Amino acid sequence: MGCVLGREVSSSVVSESKEAAAKNNLSAQSSRNLEENSNVSVAKTESNVTIETSQNEESQKEDNKVGGGDNKKPKGESRRRSKPNPRLSNPPKHLHGEQVAAGWPPWLSAVCGEALNGWIPRRADTFEKIDKIGSGTYSNVYKARDLLTGKVVALKKVRFDNLEPESVKFMAREILILRRLDHTNVVKLEGLVTSRMSCSLYLVFEYMDHDLAGLAASPDVKFTEPQVKCYMHQLLSGLEHCHKRGVLHRDIKGSNLLIDNEGVLRIADFGLASFFDPNRKHPMTSRVVTLWYRPPELLLGATDYGVGVDLWSAGCILAELLAGKPIMPGRTEVEQLHKIYKLCGSPSDEYWKKSKLPNATLFKPREPYRRSIRETFKDFPPSSFPLIETLLAIDPAERQTATAALKSEFFMTEPYACEPSSLPKYPPSKEIDAKRRDDEARRSLFLDLYFPLVGTSSSVPSEFY
Repeated sequence: MGCVLGREVSSSVVSESKEAAAKNNLSAQSSRNLEENSNVSVAKTESNVTIETSQNEESQKEDNKVGGGDNKKPKGESRRRSKPNPRLSNPPKHLHGEQVAAGWPPWLSAVCGEALNGWIPRRADTFEKIDKIGSGTYSNVYKARDLLTGKVVALKKVRFDNLEPESVKFMAREILILRRLDHTNVVKLEGLVTSRMSCSLYLVFEYMDHDLAGLAASPDVKFTEPQVKCYMHQLLSGLEHCHKRGVLHRDIKGSNLLIDNEGVLRIADFGLASFFDPNRKHPMTSRVVTLWYRPPELLLGATDYGVGVDLWSAGCILAELLAGKPIMPGRTEVEQLHKIYKLCGSPSDEYWKKSKLPNATLFKPREPYRRSIRETFKDFPPSSFPLIETLLAIDPAERQTATAALKSEFFMTEPYACEPSSLPKYPPSKEIDAKRRDDEARRSLFLDLYFPLVGTSSSVPSEFY
């Protein structure tokens, strides 16, 4: 079956610190602006020294390369050990000094010093940009070559304002989260590119040839049931690890699921991820998760949520891979909720009462909707329905856990999931490639229609295509 994992509507997501500013404008860009004229230098444990240059000198190189003692207490007084705050990891003063001396910017060491331990920053002029392979609200991603090793890597340039504390904390959280995670199905942070004089930052990752959205959108790719099971098992395994480490991803979608040439899937882009503790809950923003994969509780304004938000997105991915197209491609939040109600049914009266969601009175339907997943997807493998029904439960408590999903009938029924290494070897394909194909197709269609009228391509204004 052919799959077209959707190039979804832009997610109107903002960080908790920016929620108020974005409340009435879902498509607004973050107000964080990154100074583009400063250079950055990737942390590598094997590096022993770093050479500092002036900010102006580093700025020119960046344009050319990557984008243009103990206190004693009185007797009888108990010593209190301060517990590290996972949201803001302030290093001890002596460690902060060592990190700054090693080349780390003071503002970066101050907010995520723990994550920098054992690393030395590398210079931007040791990387050469090859191509832009992705972009988002808060970052751009480039394919680049490490000039010291010859290895091809992915460089993620993070947008933030180092003079704005909340912006820096938001950026630092992604680094802290990535350093906490260590799993085959989660992308690994290999280093950081920055310098003491810089207010720019690049995150360095292993380069992956594909993402699931681009791969599934390729007209030459058709996934079999064992292949779908293989990808889904890897996705749920990665989510299981994240959730056990106290991390919510909050933006699971095809373009954030990277795949290498050995068929290994890795969850990427933790820019919207957050730490969570189910035993010590705190309010979180509802402005997360790309619209087509956003669960109903977030659309209804929930600020108290957990692993269910990621599991809903995983359910959308599973159904999309089996259906060959996005299952709920809404254009607005209202339309998205309507599509959810039509497919998954509307919340029960009991759920409305216990959830007390902020937007409940605005979006509660006058008449209840009946659940219709099995009727809508009659051609799906029978073993897939229990898992899809669970992951796409309206009540997040009924979505269970990633661990439970991995034990579902879907993975225990023939045909079984294939091994990643047995997956076909595909030409490189990412979501951005699919968008380029679509743009070229629209351009060609326009020219075919326009040429008979004007006679020459030079007469066609470029803004029309």
